[in-house]
Order: sequence, then C-alpha cells, then structure tokens
Amino acid sequence: MNLPRLTDAVGEHLLYYDFVVRIDSRIHQEKKMINFLIWIIVGALIGWVASLIMKTNSRQGLIADIIVGIVGAFVGGFFLSPMFGVSTINESNYSIPALLVSLGGAVILLAISKLFRNVAGFVVILIIILVIFIYFNCWPMASTSAFCTTVKSLPFLQ
Repeated sequence: MNLPRLTDAVGEHLLYYDFVVRIDSRIHQEKKMINFLIWIIVGALIGWVASLIMKTNSRQGLIADIIVGIVGAFVGGFFLSPMFGVSTINESNYSIPALLVSLGGAVILLAISKLFRNVAGFVVILIIILVIFIYFNCWPMASTSAFCTTVKSLPFLQ
C-alpha cells in the first residue's frame, strides 16, 4: 500500500501557499504602479486647469503642471479638506469632490506664487502665515499664554 506521507502533503501546501503569496504580491505591486501613474496624470491635469484659471499657462510646461497639481493637492488637503471633509488625490481618491479640493489647493498655490513676485505680496503672505500660526496655536488648545489671551480679547474676534 502506497500512502502519501504527511510531509509531502505539507510540502505541497507550502508550495501552493508560496505561489499564492507571490502572485498576490505581484498584483499589489502592479496596482501601486498603476495608482502612481494615475496620480501623476491627474496631477498634471489639475495643474493645467489651475494654470488656465490663474492665467499662468503660458509660463508653465508639463513638469510644472504636474508639480502644481500634486503640491496643490497637498495644500488643498491641509487647508480645504478639513473644511469640506473630503480627501485629495494624494490619498488615492479620484472622485469629483476630491478633484475639486485638489484643484482649489492648486489655485491657492498659484495665487501664492503670484503674490511672491512683488514686495507687497510678500508682506501679505507673511500676514497670512502669522494669522494661520495664531489660529492653530491659540484656538484649538485653549492656550492661556499672555499672547493668546491678548489675541482672543481683540474686539473684532468677539
């Protein structure tokens, strides 16, 4: 009588498991690569549309459009996502609201870059950064420092 040995069955099972894990790993890598390519293409389209909106298209090429789209999505994720509760293309969300939030961030980025072209724009950027700094440091943490107490007591913030 020729019965299969237990070690042969375990060995065959391990070979099958190893094969399935390799296939699954390869599929996962291909999905990541396709997602990366989609991210680059959508970032380029968002950067291009933002440059059309801000009328900077004549100065930008494809690489600048990609950079504006992707960095603009980060800006949109930082400033606009908390307000609207929508993620951006940087989180692999390619829905219409996510595209609009990413586009809004790209437009904000181009507006800021336009402001940096002159001294008055630089001063405006410094004031905006100061306001953002004050907002994030004084309001959420209920800070009791003298600076935050003074800022909170300003009449136009009551």
